[in-house]
Amino acid sequence: MNPIDKLKAHYDTLDSFEHLRAMSGWDQATMMPVGGAEARSDAMSALALHIHKLLSEPRILDWIDEARNKPLSNEDDAFLREAFNSYMHANRLPESLIEAKSKAGDKCELAWRVQRKENDWAGFLKNFETVVALSKEEAEIRKDGHATAYDAMMDLYEPGMTSSMVESVFNDVEQWLPSLIAEVIEKQKTTPDQSDVERVVHYPIAAQKQLSESLMHLFGFDFERGRLDVSMHPFCGGVSDDTRITTRYDETSFIQAMMGVIHETGHARYEQSLPAHLKKYPVGKARSMGIHESQSLFFEMQIARDERFIPHLFNYANQHLASAIPTELGLMQFQRQIQRVEKGYIRVDADEVTYPAHVILRYQIEKALINGEINVSDIPELWDQKMQHYLGLSTKGNYRNGCMQDIHWTDGSFGYFPSYTLGAMYAAQFRAAMSQEVDVAGCFEQADLKPIQQWLNTKIWSKGSVLTTNELVKQATGEALNAAHFKAHLETRYL
Repeated sequence: MNPIDKLKAHYDTLDSFEHLRAMSGWDQATMMPVGGAEARSDAMSALALHIHKLLSEPRILDWIDEARNKPLSNEDDAFLREAFNSYMHANRLPESLIEAKSKAGDKCELAWRVQRKENDWAGFLKNFETVVALSKEEAEIRKDGHATAYDAMMDLYEPGMTSSMVESVFNDVEQWLPSLIAEVIEKQKTTPDQSDVERVVHYPIAAQKQLSESLMHLFGFDFERGRLDVSMHPFCGGVSDDTRITTRYDETSFIQAMMGVIHETGHARYEQSLPAHLKKYPVGKARSMGIHESQSLFFEMQIARDERFIPHLFNYANQHLASAIPTELGLMQFQRQIQRVEKGYIRVDADEVTYPAHVILRYQIEKALINGEINVSDIPELWDQKMQHYLGLSTKGNYRNGCMQDIHWTDGSFGYFPSYTLGAMYAAQFRAAMSQEVDVAGCFEQADLKPIQQWLNTKIWSKGSVLTTNELVKQATGEALNAAHFKAHLETRYL
């Protein structure tokens, strides 16, 4: 057996355990009884340790070195590159740290579900300090070759991206975002949106689920290889052949759940469309979290919030919720709610104009935290200061809707947040490039998403990680990441 085949056989085995971990994580967030938390944490920790052993198997490096001495196709060369990166990421950490971080993350996340509801920062702090300490230990170990500890953590989600690169983009956004938010909100004051209409009636959860599943069909979700469920924090998980979407419903409002499902469907379509012959290997996985977010945000922001597509959403909503939707909620009011821009506390509910402010805030705090510039106890005050600076809102004492609102930090996923706004920028850039080849407006008007998804499949989904992020973006759009497309998109839609 040649070294490439040996590597593939090894990753076949590894992928099976990754599959089980993904399913167990989904069950933990959706179905697991509270009493199973401790036993599940132990099981997940043992599984994480076993996966780590497989990822850091010394033979991987031997096979890679052996394979590099032979002629390689472009795909095999990329396979070895991603296998080497995966090995290096795993091999840097001692097993004791992997196990400790897994247990601490599970404990923190499970307690957070209750503590967030109770606005219990003091209780959350006890577990969270352990998660942060272990994450900082991990960052210091990974720091070799990176400018800062935070850069090392960000590399796990955005390979090749650095703090200096992120800040060059975010600093530009900070220059024009506050005035854009103010200008859009002022403009929308002249068109009353009857915002109370959608909140005064009852929307049965069963009907909302039917609406969600109908829209998932429209967006091409393969129900033979996936499903929709409920969790406290919406997510897309599972694996390519068994993709799990979750959402959360509010019986007084259906729009948030509807748009959330469309967002997660974007993630799912990417996962379900990754190259089948490479899906078990690092080179067949999604390119980066920024590219992943670009797909969910393309579905939610570029498509679903476009004024030419919104009438189709309105028709779908009326088909499933006709008896609940008040007569006052006409298409115009519906569109105003879909495109409404307002300052709010909750990131996952934020509109696309204010959303970058939420991400920049989190990026600045977590970077300072991992780089040792602040302590965990400093977070609430810093959060309040930055919320007031960016959005004019105070979160003093409001931990539930402030620094405790996200799930990402509970398991030590530091370095992830920049991906959200990078994703929005990539999505706008993909839309601009796509418009040169596809009648995007016509597709929206006809609710025919196949040409759009064919473009995405050809340029993004089918590539997996064969190309680096920069290569992928350049090949798809003709240029590297260019935030000007994002600014132009927001100005065109809202001004």
